[in-house]
Amino acid sequence: MGHKTQPEMYTDPSPDINLRKNLSNIAASPLYPTLPLIKIQLTRTVSERGSSSSMGKTKTLSVDRRPSECVSSYSVHKISSIDWIPSPVVALATSFDGLRVAAARHDGSLEIWLVSPGSIGWHCQLTIHGNPNGRVTSLIWCPGGPHGSRLFSSHLDGSVTKWDLFHLNQETVLESVGVSIWKMAVTFPKGDKINDERKGDQMGNGFHDFVEHESSESDEDSDSPGPHEGSVGENPRVAIGLDNGHVGIYDISDTDEFIYVKSLPRVKGRVLSVAWSTDANYIYSGSSDGLIRCWNAALGNEIYRITVGLGGLGSGHELCIWSLLSLRSGTLVSADSSGSVQFWDSQHGTLLQTHSLHKGHVNALAAAPSHDRVFSAGSDGQVILYKLCSSQSASSDDNKPLSTMKRWMYVHCVRAHTHDIRALTVALPISHEDIKAERRIKRARREEKPIHFSYHKWAHLGVPMLISAGDDTKLFAYPVKEFTKFYPHDICPAPQRTPIQLVLSSVFNQSKMLLVQSSQCIDIHLLQLKNVRTPGDLAKTKILCRVKSKASQKIICSTISDSGALFAYSDQEKPRLYELESGEVGKITCDVRRRTLPQRLPFAHSMIFTHDSSCLIVAGHDRMIYVVDVERSELMHTFTPRRELNEESSPTEPPITRLFSSSDGQWLAAVNCFGDIYVFNLETRRNQWFISRLDGASVTAGGFSPENSNVLIVTTSSNQVYVFDVEAKQLGEWSRHTSTLPRRYQEFPGEVIGLSFSPSPTSSSVVVYSSKAMCLIDFGLSAEADESHNLINQDLKANIIQNFNTKKRTKHNRKNFNVVPLENPVLFLAYTSKNSLFMVDKPWLQVVKSLEAPPVHRHIFGT
Repeated sequence: MGHKTQPEMYTDPSPDINLRKNLSNIAASPLYPTLPLIKIQLTRTVSERGSSSSMGKTKTLSVDRRPSECVSSYSVHKISSIDWIPSPVVALATSFDGLRVAAARHDGSLEIWLVSPGSIGWHCQLTIHGNPNGRVTSLIWCPGGPHGSRLFSSHLDGSVTKWDLFHLNQETVLESVGVSIWKMAVTFPKGDKINDERKGDQMGNGFHDFVEHESSESDEDSDSPGPHEGSVGENPRVAIGLDNGHVGIYDISDTDEFIYVKSLPRVKGRVLSVAWSTDANYIYSGSSDGLIRCWNAALGNEIYRITVGLGGLGSGHELCIWSLLSLRSGTLVSADSSGSVQFWDSQHGTLLQTHSLHKGHVNALAAAPSHDRVFSAGSDGQVILYKLCSSQSASSDDNKPLSTMKRWMYVHCVRAHTHDIRALTVALPISHEDIKAERRIKRARREEKPIHFSYHKWAHLGVPMLISAGDDTKLFAYPVKEFTKFYPHDICPAPQRTPIQLVLSSVFNQSKMLLVQSSQCIDIHLLQLKNVRTPGDLAKTKILCRVKSKASQKIICSTISDSGALFAYSDQEKPRLYELESGEVGKITCDVRRRTLPQRLPFAHSMIFTHDSSCLIVAGHDRMIYVVDVERSELMHTFTPRRELNEESSPTEPPITRLFSSSDGQWLAAVNCFGDIYVFNLETRRNQWFISRLDGASVTAGGFSPENSNVLIVTTSSNQVYVFDVEAKQLGEWSRHTSTLPRRYQEFPGEVIGLSFSPSPTSSSVVVYSSKAMCLIDFGLSAEADESHNLINQDLKANIIQNFNTKKRTKHNRKNFNVVPLENPVLFLAYTSKNSLFMVDKPWLQVVKSLEAPPVHRHIFGT
């Protein structure tokens, strides 16, 4: 019949087992047996405030590799005592082109994620720090504006705000009238082409129809309302569900103004969910009185109402209708607080089917672009798939053919979340083209990968992806068409990662220091690393000082000088500078002195000290870069990022979100939120070079080589590495002779979030890391060495050695791009010496225990 009559059995693992499965997917993959053996010695660093069960013990992490390859040994100092409490996700919405997903968190921040059709390429492109007191209830996208798309959010205080994705700020477009907003739904003008290739209508859950555009004319007669009260005109139209029982209807103008159109008659209870019909002629509202109402969008009158409790588990007036979804087939789907998902005939309001499979409130619904699959999720942490299937039934008259009937059948459920799921959305990503035939390299045969790691098999154009998020702060992605075959992909293993910076040799007795940035304070730690090769030796951290933000404002960015004597941060008001003062010899006092900064400095998106600690460089929210003399507290120079170097104009480029400076103080590289790079000469105070976004991807990490200040190395969200010679304004020698990076790095688990240069003057090695793994890259070796096993070209080798100021090596018989999976989510990783690394990680189970929301209760058999 096209569908299994018996649903696939689903085993509900315990939270511990499920979380460990997420972490073990990478380590279990046979992707890594092609790499050489790497031994890593791990030692846990503990804070003086507490203790660890592994105190004083040396732990060795061994990853088996081919025995024919050489063995590298790294000593890793490890600390897991850093506080890390991410914020829950409360709303999701997909952009009208299907390529980006907006995620709103409980703390008022908003993230924009670039969607990928597989496990590689997911990237948090933007983070906007919004009002921490403005709880977001829903998100909607609509076309228009100077940059082609606009994003709006409703709030529990009754206001509507616009998120400016270019200036990275939040602006109120509809003031609160004192009534909470629970849900918004938008529909677009009929016949409006959102995209040349993708046209669609907006559904009630913030998901767009990417397949086809349904258009039908609304009824018009002598009693039709005026121009602002009729059917959808030239502007997008929004229905807003209010706490007082009204549904407000507004038009969104080209200037982002919400123009009031009408209010539907007030109903008993709160309006918790709204949805437009696919032809925009009707509005459906679900409320806390257990009723679904169908409204004529043009006339504003009620057509019919549905008592949801009659088909589900609970009593009608005790139910909350949390989500509504209108399908092109004329089916209306509802999700309620009894755990039921019900399918209705939207034309007559009659019940078609009921599925009561959730063990708690059903909070969200989403549909596949083809509208033949529907997903539901709720407070039990489950995502359930229902599919429209055809079945044939026999007729009483033997002469009549079999009749065909379509029914919504339960197919499968997945539980990747440990807490309530708050939102679902579906996106339609576009994958990059595969490697060209002439650039492909013959690879050795290897075992077939397990099914949970084989995302590349379905990673191609037009594969819709389902995204879920909720109270456990994570986002998971599922292939819509292969939902039953693949385990969900953890998009962000370390959500809202705590920013950390390391000082290798401070002015305080050459001790190592650590800056840890939380949402409302800055902690400076003294890091004591001893010889960890001897069991029993213990590394410790000691908090030297804690600086809290003024009036509990959210801290956006921070930095610490290489000397450790200065640190700075910026909240949403202005940047602030502090100095640590030393006391007795060999000791550091906890006294912190506030230093003055020029009054005109705006609040910053990024900041950095020059390596000699003489200047503080601030990337302001006004898209200007300010160079401040710390000693004299004077503004030395202001840079304006430009594409044309000789152009004199006001700032028109996107905000700068990353800064890198060279060790000799000559070069400054600034990266905007979309991945463009601007290089400035700090000595001549001129714009040096503009580098357009690399392969269309964003920059995820970067830095100048400490041995050659002209060499800039950056990594991108598409798992590529680039080396630039900023003085010559060209690609570096290594990148010019590297056509393709090893496959294992292109499939690097997780997105690269940082890199660190080896402090050894004879080393050209860099360690890059994600939340799941680290990769050792030697720029004295070719990237293709892992495939061909050939030594690097002698002339090229000499050029690269000279470029990185490294000593000539006698052996080049080891592979490059060594990838090592890591056990816990990594927050920070850096070299401390040639063969020593420092790591900050956190077991995810500890993070889960620190969340405010309780985990989903799961009954264990026999208890």
